[in-house]
Amino acid sequence: MNTTEYQVTGMSCGHCETAIRAEVSEIPGVTGIEVSATTGRLAVTTDNPVDDAAVLAAVDEAGYTAVRS
Repeated sequence: MNTTEYQVTGMSCGHCETAIRAEVSEIPGVTGIEVSATTGRLAVTTDNPVDDAAVLAAVDEAGYTAVRS
């Protein structure tokens, strides 16, 4: 398993977390997602190395921006 962390900007509530979780969960190979509006942290666990572009695009689709930390 691989876990990759990102810093997300623009989150402020549980709805934000849910929106990001929903988009990231659609990426093939994702086995776990931890997201916190309080810290801006997104941790994505995958079976194989994560596709950063796919995660960043999913976060963007949810309406937020992220960078790998």
